[in-house]
Amino acid sequence: MAYNPKTGKGLGNFYDANHRAFKSREWKGLKDTMYDYARWLKLYGFMAAKLGGHPILMIKALMRYRWMASYLTAANMVDRHTMGLRGKELRYTHEQFFSLMHYSVIKIRDIIVRDENLRPNSKKAAKLRANTIMFDEMTPSIIMAGFPTVDWIDIAMFTIGEPGEVDQIANMYYIDAVEHFGMAADVCPLPAAECGCAVVDDYPKVGCAYITSSMPCDGSIGQTTFMARYLKDIDIYQITPPQRFNEPEVQEYAVKNLEKCIKFIEDKFNVKWDWDAFWEGAKMYNETTQYMLNKWDVNCTPYPQVCGAALALQREYEFQEVACLDPYFLKTDKKVDKMMKKGYEQDKQNDENKPKYRAIVWACPAHYYTNFTYWSQHCWGVKCLVDMECMLSYHFFHIGDKKQAMIDMAKSYERMMMRSHTNGGYVNSLDECWKMCEKFDANIVVMYDHVSCKNVGGLHGLFEDQARERGIHLIWVPHDLMDPRTVSRKAMRDAFNKYMINVFREEPLDPTLVDYEDALTW
Repeated sequence: MAYNPKTGKGLGNFYDANHRAFKSREWKGLKDTMYDYARWLKLYGFMAAKLGGHPILMIKALMRYRWMASYLTAANMVDRHTMGLRGKELRYTHEQFFSLMHYSVIKIRDIIVRDENLRPNSKKAAKLRANTIMFDEMTPSIIMAGFPTVDWIDIAMFTIGEPGEVDQIANMYYIDAVEHFGMAADVCPLPAAECGCAVVDDYPKVGCAYITSSMPCDGSIGQTTFMARYLKDIDIYQITPPQRFNEPEVQEYAVKNLEKCIKFIEDKFNVKWDWDAFWEGAKMYNETTQYMLNKWDVNCTPYPQVCGAALALQREYEFQEVACLDPYFLKTDKKVDKMMKKGYEQDKQNDENKPKYRAIVWACPAHYYTNFTYWSQHCWGVKCLVDMECMLSYHFFHIGDKKQAMIDMAKSYERMMMRSHTNGGYVNSLDECWKMCEKFDANIVVMYDHVSCKNVGGLHGLFEDQARERGIHLIWVPHDLMDPRTVSRKAMRDAFNKYMINVFREEPLDPTLVDYEDALTW
């Protein structure tokens, strides 16, 4: 079946089993193709503008760090997520993705200009490092809103998290390195890759202190210990959030833990916590959270707008990597909110664009296949209305109430990714799933089955039984988070295909997407 630009069918033909890039760009009609190509130019133009001023450092970084090369494929990542999209959905997705790319490019620049590995003799770089604190992932980085004069960089997200989502092969080397070092092969690939990055000394040294956490699982706790040894020459503070965060009694401990972290930063950088600055950051957090909830509200209707990875990844990075403190993210939220409401009114008035199947995504998705939900939409008409990756920390800060604000901050990191669902206990992992199905009027759950995660595996039978009682279809999609060699993208699609064919007795909307090979593509 050849590609038909009028219907958008034939998308599988763009993949080539022997190449990493697509065979060609998709023709979407003159207007959408020109828009699509203009956004492609905008992304690379922005990268050139922000990074082109440091050509020597960029060359050094590309030669020094394996993960850095993955960022060169950023436009391909956007292409994967916009393939097959038209009109307003194409524009939502581009706007959402550019906000996270915008911040990432700026932070890559900040990394290379202060990295000790790239500039060991630079006094300017040393001065920047002396005023920068490094963060691990799963940490309450919004704490930095109270320290406006101190810089911060989440080194885990920029070296492992984001490269693995941009380029599916990015983390393989690090996983192999740490397993060769002696780590068991059945450990979750996320902490394994982070440890492997340390084994081969591929972390940039961009600060004089490091904040980590106890993380949400046993593998990540081991990673925290490993990183403490790797960064032995700098001061480290470990935040230890409570796991049973639904119990009010634990918040007193959580607040004390945060207050000690604040004291650690104050002593290290000789600064004082600034409540006025924190309130400004909290206001921005509240605004971004409200815009996310607006997207949810629209997606609960028969006419959803911002769906799939465009919804999930934008919020993931807005909270996880940016701590809701980037004005450009907020600017994008405002713009997309306006576009979304206009699009909703158009669809409602014309009674069109209703999804064939309404689904939610649950459990931890594969980093190496972030566009899976767009594939399910194009191939089978299954539209994912909300993803567990964006179901994090959607409560608000109480502006002006200092005591309550500290509790709010504790809750914000207690309810971030993985902690709030896959590792947040029975109520958050199981019961919350059915509440979301009811809220979004969904009868399909794309249930990601992370083969190296022991937590969700223990609830497998309960999920099956309770889904059956409620008449909800659970489509289990196996994956190995960061390692596509264990479960490939094709194997993930095969599991979904079998359910749609054998249970729903469906015919694919685009037959070319049922079976194709993309093991080499970025």
